[in-house]
Amino acid sequence: MTERIVGIGAGAQAVGGKELATEDMVLNIGPQHPSTHGVLRLRLTLDGERITAAEPIVGYMHRGAEKLFEVRDYRQILVLANRHDWLSAFANELGVVIAVERLLGMEVPVRAVWARTLLAELNRVLSHLMFLGSYPLELGAITPIFYAFRERETVQAVMEEISGGRMHYMFNRVGGLKDDLPAGWLDRAGKAVADVRRRLPDIENLILANEIFLARTKGVGVLDRDTIMQYGVSGPIARASGVDFDLRRDEPYLAYGELPVKVVTRTAGDCHARFEVLLDQVKVSLDLADACLARLRELPPGPINQRLPKVLKVPEGHTYAWTENPLGLNGYYLVSRGEKTPWRMKLRSASFNNIQVLREMMPGHLVADMVAILGSMFFVVGDIDK
Repeated sequence: MTERIVGIGAGAQAVGGKELATEDMVLNIGPQHPSTHGVLRLRLTLDGERITAAEPIVGYMHRGAEKLFEVRDYRQILVLANRHDWLSAFANELGVVIAVERLLGMEVPVRAVWARTLLAELNRVLSHLMFLGSYPLELGAITPIFYAFRERETVQAVMEEISGGRMHYMFNRVGGLKDDLPAGWLDRAGKAVADVRRRLPDIENLILANEIFLARTKGVGVLDRDTIMQYGVSGPIARASGVDFDLRRDEPYLAYGELPVKVVTRTAGDCHARFEVLLDQVKVSLDLADACLARLRELPPGPINQRLPKVLKVPEGHTYAWTENPLGLNGYYLVSRGEKTPWRMKLRSASFNNIQVLREMMPGHLVADMVAILGSMFFVVGDIDK
């Protein structure tokens, strides 16, 4: 009678009439690993080179931002709010000031509304260009990141001129913006937008149809619509799977209600579709930026913010404000007890929800595909951990 040794893993092999016992291997990717964009840890269970289970383990960068909100006044919390997604600092500030202004019943000057919309779209371009350069780099293509950073520096120059910051702009204020637009800045911003639009095909032609890039991304990491709904995935990742939803069009804030917001979608739901959506969204943001520039040129001179008391107290109540951040939906639930500090500020960050879906996407793929899938999720670790 043949002796049988029961294999623990799915890949038990027959050797000399016997089945060789195999064990699934547990592999930790991170928290210190170049492919994880920071201190994210993935606990993979492998059968040979194939992933059978994946568990994202987060929290290594958690600094308790929501508790820190409770001991800072409404001016100071902006410093905390713009840091969790360090690629989208201006967009992070927006959600907080919109929530505070809503509780105050404050109307923001028209010039500030249009300037905020313009700066939010320029910030979106900066965020997307970072991933358009870094994602091919993770797959072995070195050149695109140099092109992407050339365009980033073009936009970064006008953002730095107006705010003084390259990363944490701190340009929003409750009631408007910190300062008015510098003389001639609209023309310089318009030139930057035109330059980026003209040179963007360099990145597109370099990588999008590259046969190695196609082989690594087509049909890899497919995410279906039902899974997106269950996990609350949003932003470019959701739209790459056919979810036709964008707050800028479907629940407008700022000046988006007066702008023709085109929502970019794909149906494939794979790594390549997510990259395509990101690339096309840069083009949409450049068009929206041009529309904002044209409107700002037409507006008469006027205030850019509201005068505030020395100690700003928000009436008792609660509100929820959400924004279409570059990485997805950000939500801000503000509860006030009538004091100068929030009683509670709950932050819903896009990356936290988006990264949880990895446990559904990775099983069945090879370890080599893990880097391609992870990079296509376009997340920031600070945005996960808050």
